[in-house]
Amino acid sequence: MSAEQLIRAARARSNQALAAHDLTAIAREWATDVQVLSSTGAQAGGHEGNAASLGRQFARRPDTRYVRTPVTIEVFAPWAVASERGEWTATWTEPDGPLEIGGTYQAQWRLIDGRWLIQGELYVPTRCIGGAYCERHP
Repeated sequence: MSAEQLIRAARARSNQALAAHDLTAIAREWATDVQVLSSTGAQAGGHEGNAASLGRQFARRPDTRYVRTPVTIEVFAPWAVASERGEWTATWTEPDGPLEIGGTYQAQWRLIDGRWLIQGELYVPTRCIGGAYCERHP
């Protein structure tokens, strides 16, 4: 498989793990020092910080679903790094009803010990539909 195919497969596994709220499986796709900047501007670092953040979200909003859809993946083989750009969507239910938020994302992948792992992700919201959550910055 090409690097791009391996990264797309890893993203698919990550999406499946998110759908299952499986924090262990989600973390398998991260580099140990992964950095994530969420759509709200919250930042988390490393496996523990990011898993804790997602765990709180899943506990607070048990019907949370996240899907990231890659649009482009570019690999720079000499540095064992890749750029993934795409669209993301999140859904859950707020007290005043269902919510859908989404936008664009950028991910940096690194080839570490023969595996492509997420080094960092940046999520930018460009739309929000549903209730009071969308009317103000959370």
